[in-house]
Amino acid sequence: MRTPADEEATIVGDIDTRSLARRSLASVHELVDIRITAAERPSDAMLDEGYLRQLSGHAHHHEAKSDKKTLEQSGSEDTNADETIYVEFEVGDPRDPMNFSYGRKWSITVAASMFSIITASSSGAYALGFTSMTRDLNATQFQATVGLATYTLGFALLPLITTSFSEEFGRQPIYLATGAGCLLMHMMTALAQNIQTVIVGRFLAGAFGSTASAMVGGTIADIWAPHERGLPMSVFATMVLSGPGIGCIAAGWIEQNPHMEWRWIQWIHVIWLGLFLIVAPVCMKETRAGVLLTRLAKKMRKQTGNHHYRARIEDERASLRTLIYVSCTRPIYLLFTEPVVAAFSLWAGFAWGILYVLIESIGPAFRTVHNFNIGQTGTVFTAMIIGCFVGEAIQMYQEKLYAKYQPTKGPEARLYSACLGAVLFPAGMFIYAWCTFPSVPWIGMAMGIFVIMMALFIIYVAVFTYLADCYGVFASSALAGQSLSRNMMGTVFPLFTTQLFAKLTYHWGSTLFACIAVLMIPIPYVLLWKGPAIRARSKFASQVMHPAHK
Repeated sequence: MRTPADEEATIVGDIDTRSLARRSLASVHELVDIRITAAERPSDAMLDEGYLRQLSGHAHHHEAKSDKKTLEQSGSEDTNADETIYVEFEVGDPRDPMNFSYGRKWSITVAASMFSIITASSSGAYALGFTSMTRDLNATQFQATVGLATYTLGFALLPLITTSFSEEFGRQPIYLATGAGCLLMHMMTALAQNIQTVIVGRFLAGAFGSTASAMVGGTIADIWAPHERGLPMSVFATMVLSGPGIGCIAAGWIEQNPHMEWRWIQWIHVIWLGLFLIVAPVCMKETRAGVLLTRLAKKMRKQTGNHHYRARIEDERASLRTLIYVSCTRPIYLLFTEPVVAAFSLWAGFAWGILYVLIESIGPAFRTVHNFNIGQTGTVFTAMIIGCFVGEAIQMYQEKLYAKYQPTKGPEARLYSACLGAVLFPAGMFIYAWCTFPSVPWIGMAMGIFVIMMALFIIYVAVFTYLADCYGVFASSALAGQSLSRNMMGTVFPLFTTQLFAKLTYHWGSTLFACIAVLMIPIPYVLLWKGPAIRARSKFASQVMHPAHK
């Protein structure tokens, strides 16, 4: 039960912890996983115990001893919980990532998005080097395609682990570590002497590069308020979705040059990743408020000797096992228990699968139907880039609609453009399908690609902004859940694309995909209509809707 004292923020005067508010559990604003009960919160003695010590096997004895001492002193766990003092940023505190300067916010957004465009470029550019790679490594077309699929498999799986480490160590170290790993794996692929090394290198490059997709949305949610978030998310989406097009345009002409070919496609990405690793430490700062508060709480415990100070997020860190369990399972938990996350993950996942169908099939389709060479085929991907920029223009209008209707509609005001995208997506696939005839000018197929990418851009931004608004501090986990679904479909679709089109032809194969997309049109309309009622029944989203009731 709250008391008046609970509602008042007591300021802690300290050179390192100035303007921090002390709050009781009842009045703390920071949210934690609903699966963490009061009894599972870590004891005061455990807070500063390193995870390496826990792994060494000494933690259990120490934990049991400290718990016994706590119970003897307080008489119960509830008494101990009442003594806990939670620290939070005061309103306007410049150390709060939400209060970073406008320039700092944009430098972080652009630097993180730079990582995204590099890894997205690599996903598509790789496919343009199939001809020389299969010749040099004596590999089959299907083996080369496995390398395309395993890249997205790495994108799907590793965020479940990196999310947990970002919660403990912060986002900035994860960006730097995974950026370095991604660079080394592209180097491994460039130097490979057999297709098996390429496949392993591609999987690991995707795994390290997954940070560029899974964590950037959370980073943007960390520093931009909901009403500011649309444009940064659009910039991020433009980078991600134009990346495959940019990579394929360049890769087509690199592959055309007999002195460069597939290995230089990889070396170009090594160079760009090196530039990112130079830029990132300068432009990026830690954005996870919970991590910053944890560091400050540790300083307060050390300086004051009072071990009751803690950040709210530390309640999830009773042990390394609890941290890994919460962070690794929360995306999957949200994916399978939250209707909003499940519906958008299915929709975005299918759209992402279609993107990889295009990446793999555009080359063979234009060579077969219109006799394009590999350089000309790469240039066709310009339609993808133009589609993204037109999608960005539509998104700018969507932001005006959001500003107008958000006070009455809430997060559902994000979905007006998504309703348009739901219709444009199958329309683009129908255009692409029925222009794949030699008698139809090549621009017809390019127009289909343009419409598909415009719709995919709209869908992608809607998914990220809507989930970020609905799930607040849990946005990274919600986005990781949809990222898992999205990239698993991106893994699977390329593996049957060639066989599907060989059996059904480009006309009917693309028509089949278009018909499936038609069945998904109602998803944004249902959420626009019933979204608030659905979120009110959600255990996680309802905390964001009604934070006072946690």
